[in-house]
Amino acid sequence: MEKKHLHIAAGIIKDSNDEIFITQRSADSHMGGFWEFPGGKLERGETPEQALIRELKEEVGITVTHWDLVDTIQFDFPDRNITLHFFLVDKWENEPFGKEGQPSRWVPQAELIADEFPPANRSIVAFLTKDGSH
Repeated sequence: MEKKHLHIAAGIIKDSNDEIFITQRSADSHMGGFWEFPGGKLERGETPEQALIRELKEEVGITVTHWDLVDTIQFDFPDRNITLHFFLVDKWENEPFGKEGQPSRWVPQAELIADEFPPANRSIVAFLTKDGSH
């Protein structure tokens, strides 16, 4: 059986204090309980940038006004393949919060802990904590 292939856009929301906004996955979701950079699956015909803007408005209530693609990572799970598009979001309107009731918090970039994130996110967390500038 062919595995599902999902494309996901994730926003690394970073404020002027070098703090990053993260949310916690619900316990009943794939990789439940892990912390993550907010975002979600691309809908049919949507670009990663369009998905980023839509998902961050739906999930954390912000209107993204500036972003940069940081990295695109392929990751294979036993039941699915995913392509993650990570964007650094450094300008937005409104204050992010867990709009869907999910726990959320601001964390100093240097204090992100890779093991708190799903395996597919750990290389980007390592990148962010190694190089405090981006």
